[in-house]
Amino acid sequence: MRVSEAVRREVVTVAPDATIVQAAETMESTGVGAMAVVDDGALVGIVTDRDIVCRGIARKVPLDGRIDSLMSTPVHSVAADSDLHDASAMFRRHAVRRLAVVDGTSIVGMITVDDLLINVSSHLADICQPVTAEAIFGHRDAPAPAVPPSAS
Repeated sequence: MRVSEAVRREVVTVAPDATIVQAAETMESTGVGAMAVVDDGALVGIVTDRDIVCRGIARKVPLDGRIDSLMSTPVHSVAADSDLHDASAMFRRHAVRRLAVVDGTSIVGMITVDDLLINVSSHLADICQPVTAEAIFGHRDAPAPAVPPSAS
C-alpha cells in the first residue's frame, strides 16, 4: 500500500507569521492536532498542539507571538508514492508521530502513527474473520466426493 492511500484527512496549513492563538483556533476548528507551516508554498515546519502547550504556554510565550517560534524543524517527510513500510521505518528511526507526505516539493498530506494503527487493525480484522468464524461455528468439512461405482 502506498503512503498516499493511508492518509486519512486533508493537510491543514498555517503561515509562519500566524499567531499562536490563530494556529490554536485553526486546530480547534479543523479538529487536527498538527499543522504544516508553509511559507510561499514551501514546507518549513510542523506545529502540534503539544508544541503550543509545552514550547509556548508553559514557557509563557505571548499568545500573539508567531507560530514559527514554536514549530518543529527539520520536517521529516515521506514521498506520497512510497510504500507504507517506508513510513513505518521513518516513524521508528525519527521517533515522531507525524510525517509530512510530499509530492516533489509540495505537501499533499500528513500521515500519523494513528493512521498506521488503523490500517494494521483493519488488516488484522480481515485476517481474523475466517479464524473467528471457525472458532464460533466449528470446522466445516467439505462433503466427501462421490465415488463412482467400480466397474466389475
